[in-house]
Amino acid sequence: MRRVPLICRLCAACLAWGVSAVGALASAGEAPAAAPSQVPLAIPLWANGAPGFEAKRDLPEIHLKSGAIAGVHNPSVTLFLPDRSAATGAGVVILPGGGHKMLAIEHEGYAVGRWMAAHGIAGFVLKYRLAKEDGSVYRVDVEALHDAQRAIRLVRNRAVEWGLDPARIGVIGFSAGGELAALVSMQNDAGNPAAADPVDRQGCKPAFQALIYPGQSQRIAPTQSSPPAFLACGYNDREDISSGLARVYLLFKQAHVPAELHIYTGTGHGFGINPINKKPSAGWPDRFDDWLGERGFLKK
Repeated sequence: MRRVPLICRLCAACLAWGVSAVGALASAGEAPAAAPSQVPLAIPLWANGAPGFEAKRDLPEIHLKSGAIAGVHNPSVTLFLPDRSAATGAGVVILPGGGHKMLAIEHEGYAVGRWMAAHGIAGFVLKYRLAKEDGSVYRVDVEALHDAQRAIRLVRNRAVEWGLDPARIGVIGFSAGGELAALVSMQNDAGNPAAADPVDRQGCKPAFQALIYPGQSQRIAPTQSSPPAFLACGYNDREDISSGLARVYLLFKQAHVPAELHIYTGTGHGFGINPINKKPSAGWPDRFDDWLGERGFLKK
């Protein structure tokens, strides 16, 4: 049976155009794979399951041979902590893409977390609920956004334990995850000091946002109170992403929010962190690290 090429199986651009990756994998004969054995332990966002969906917390995730996952019902963060001797005190919640139908968990998640930890930045890969998966009862602006908000609160609540400065915890998102990163940067609060759950006492506004080829860029509407932004995409990406991100950069500038934009020549969608990436887009993590340092987020 003909197999779907790896680049197609992982490309969130296909999902954004309405292709169901899970369905494509099934039609190509791709069966679910066993869960990866060398991935750090994931910490659930809620001990008893997501509020209102507690009965779904024990449903297993679907691990695909492509490295993607689907079927997220018990949202969690997977920790990638730097060595304490090299830690900068900065942390970032990482939101993989996948068209809200799956999560490209390796090249837009775990690989990013490993890179961050190797450079003194704590990484927290978020498995958020998928609003456009077949049969999903979740919504991007409700449950998925709630997951992103909760992840930031959780990291802040345990900042001392993990060697972090609560004021230097940001968010980075890829494709659909970039849309979600932008949403949590626009829709956040200072927490509820009277909450019974100590996590809910923490604020969920990220200190910075990195939007890497974000989907639905037309929804991004920065204000003067928006966190500073690092923006990156490929010149050969869809018009609404490549040209859209240039428009978004101007919106940040008009709102007087510090922003940096990189549009990489000869590059399409979904590059993430991948051994097959070539320069110049392969250098985007170093530019992000430079930007964090310039903005003062990497002070030890």
